[in-house]
This record gives sequence, C-alpha cells and structure tokens, in this order.
Amino acid sequence: MTEVTTTKTASPASPASKTAGVAVVESTSSETVRGTTTIADVVVQKIAGLATREVPGVHALGGGAVRAFGALRERIPGASSSVGQGVSVEVGERQAAVDLQIVVEYGVSIAGLTQAVRHNVISAVEGMTGLEVVEVNIAVDDLHLPAEDEEGEPVHTGRVL
Repeated sequence: MTEVTTTKTASPASPASKTAGVAVVESTSSETVRGTTTIADVVVQKIAGLATREVPGVHALGGGAVRAFGALRERIPGASSSVGQGVSVEVGERQAAVDLQIVVEYGVSIAGLTQAVRHNVISAVEGMTGLEVVEVNIAVDDLHLPAEDEEGEPVHTGRVL
C-alpha cells in the first residue's frame, strides 16, 4: 500500500476555508482517505522568521517602522515581539513564496548571508510543512553598525565630521 500526499486549497464548504491563507494538505492511500491537515500562512511566516534569525549576521527583521513598533511593543510588560516581523508569505496549493526584510550586521558578506538565509528558510519550511518553496525574496533594508546603541542612534566617537 503506497501513500500519496497531495496539497489543495480549502473548498468553500470546508471549515478551513474560514481562515485566510490556508494550505490544505490531504493524505490519501489507495484504500481509504485518512484526513486533511491545514497549514495557515502565519505558521509558514513564523517558520521562515525563526529560520532567518538562526543565520549568523542577521541583526533583525523588518523595515524601520516595523522595527520601531516592535521595540515599543517589547517595552510593554507581558508583550513580546512578533516572530513573523519582517516576513510575508504567500501559500498556494502546493507551493509557498517568502519575502523577507532584514538588517545585516556590518562586515558580513551580504551575498553570502542571503544565500545562507535562503537555504535555511527553504530547508525549514519544506521540512516542516511539505510545501515546495518556489522563491525567497530578500530585501536588505539596513546595515547595523557596531557603534550603534540599542535605540539605533550613533554613539558619539569624539570625532567631528
């Protein structure tokens, strides 16, 4: 008995269709239907965000406004920053596409870093969800300098420019 795994979008009559951005993974065998598994966009978004943060040289995710909002959120007791910050995904029937906004540490090869991020994100998403990742688009929005403090303001070095 062989098992075939297919992916399809939720039909309007299914309960999963009430959740936006859901991939429905259906496992069937030649004899019986064993059920369906739904994977929401937010799940793929979190996987991609965590996989990106694992790569050395990635300082942060998100554009300037997103990072500023996240910094404010972290200061609120009991609140935490979003794992999916700076990550957007599109999940189709069998495939997913990921868009990332990252801040790179100064001195790191951007070409090498983006290659490592792509590899890590693709491995994590495909391994955990079974979806094929067709593209990982990366926008390098900023460069983190070692002389910057936590608020992103340059530290005074004593030099007059």
